[in-house]
Amino acid sequence: MVTLKENERLDDLEIKGFRIIQNPLYFCFGSDAVLLSDFASPKKNDRVMDFCTGTGIIPTLMIAKEKGKSYEALEINPYMAEMAKRSAEYNNISDRLMIIEADIKSVKEMYPHESFNYVTANPPYIKADSGLLNDEDAVNVARHEIHLNLEDVISAASYLLKQKGGFAMVHKPFRLPEIIALMKKYRIEPKRLRMVQPKRGTEPAMVLIEGIKEGGAFLKVDPVLIMYNDDGSYTDEVLRIYGKL
Repeated sequence: MVTLKENERLDDLEIKGFRIIQNPLYFCFGSDAVLLSDFASPKKNDRVMDFCTGTGIIPTLMIAKEKGKSYEALEINPYMAEMAKRSAEYNNISDRLMIIEADIKSVKEMYPHESFNYVTANPPYIKADSGLLNDEDAVNVARHEIHLNLEDVISAASYLLKQKGGFAMVHKPFRLPEIIALMKKYRIEPKRLRMVQPKRGTEPAMVLIEGIKEGGAFLKVDPVLIMYNDDGSYTDEVLRIYGKL
């Protein structure tokens, strides 16, 4: 049983019977989170941290896919963090997934240096234009760099990662030069990159990137992931990622 509050719904993730609580008045997960959960590659016994967890979708899917051993996930919004905790309880994974209401910028006070094997992040993509955004609006906080910026995310990941630990993130392609520069600044060597296009012939809408702390300089560029066929249906690879093929 699960207790749903006003405007909440229980969505079927279509994998191992897992479901997740969402509130459409807040920020619901999208394809970026699903793609990152597939792209990220923690080892079976890794201790994994998820930044900006929102509903807890990324660690939930990764547990369902038997990636990693234990997860902790940070979420700054109190309501979203509490909702994610209820989802973990519903899915009987609270022993593997700990949701923590906290600011990513506080990780140095919360954890010892180099205490995780892997970090994932689906951070806000858009630089905030100060004065125009409500910093209490959950959608604005999820989409815009109001409470943290890209450097905050990458520096926190580097602090938490053990030597040779992995970092995976989904972001927007137009920020890729900044992403790579910051990863190198904080000693996370980009090792694998994949662009995501809505359809063939369109510009990439997302980039998936994985790096290794203190890794050697070698970047593998995976084939582009195409989301939709010309008729608007999902491609076979996306169907596989979503567990529908």
